[in-house]
Amino acid sequence: MKRVLFDVAALIARVATGVIFVAHGWQKWQSGLGATTQGFREMGIPTPELAAGYATVVETVGGIFLILGLLVRPVALLLLINMLGAIMFVHGTKGVMVGEGGWELTGALGALSLLFLALGVAGSAWTPSSARSSAGVPSGVRPRRS
Repeated sequence: MKRVLFDVAALIARVATGVIFVAHGWQKWQSGLGATTQGFREMGIPTPELAAGYATVVETVGGIFLILGLLVRPVALLLLINMLGAIMFVHGTKGVMVGEGGWELTGALGALSLLFLALGVAGSAWTPSSARSSAGVPSGVRPRRS
C-alpha cells in the first residue's frame, strides 16, 4: 500500500510541476524569443539572448518530459538551474511573495526539481518509463511494501 501511495504522489507531483513549467515556457514561446529576450534584458539578466532561449526551451520541453516521466533526473537538473537563475537574478531580492515579484513560485519549483533530481522519480507507476525501471528511486528511499 505504501508503494502505491508513493507512486501516486510522485506521479501527481511530477505531472503538476510539468504542467506549470509548460505553461510558463509556452507563455515565453508565444511572446516570441525577441520579446522574452527584451524582458530578460530589462530585468538585468546576463546574456539575455542565451537565457531567454534556455528558459523557453527548458521550461517547455522539460515540462513535457516531466509530464511523460522521461529523463526526469537530467531534466530536473536543467530546471533546477533555470529556477536558481531566476531566483539569483530576478526574484531573490524581492521578498517571498510572488505577488510582489518574490521567489515563492521559483523557490517551490526549484525545490520540486531538486527532489526529482535526488529521488529520480522517473519510473513511478503509470509512466512510459515504468516498463524499463522498477521505480527509478534509490533503494534507500523506496517505501517498503506492506
